[in-house]
Amino acid sequence: VAGLGNYGLWGTRHSVGMEVLDRLARQLAVAESWRVDKRCCADVTLATVHGLELVLLKPRRFMNLNGLSVASAAEIYSLGPEDIYLVHDDLDKALGKVAIKLGGSARGHNGVQSCISALHSNEMTRLRIGIGRP
Repeated sequence: VAGLGNYGLWGTRHSVGMEVLDRLARQLAVAESWRVDKRCCADVTLATVHGLELVLLKPRRFMNLNGLSVASAAEIYSLGPEDIYLVHDDLDKALGKVAIKLGGSARGHNGVQSCISALHSNEMTRLRIGIGRP
């Protein structure tokens, strides 16, 4: 599960994917386990939910390069694009609205486009978090 955003720019609308991962890590009681993984240039923590192993990932790059971290982590953890969930902001959704989408185009989202390019696939599941237009 990759939370897309601009690393270090906490509290901004475009980094909502990383904030969702922080909350998920707290709920799964792994928030204290975040560590820097230089192999994929990301903060990573592992969790187990109902017997399913999860890799939670926050790329340490700007949004338009998030895909490099996601693709590196996919290789390290032997994951295919169909195993990856991207959590990211969506300007076209009203603030707070959420949608799940399987595959498709990036629809102008630079972080998603970066992931599609780096993974050579658009088969990732996306959790789109509405941030609305300014």
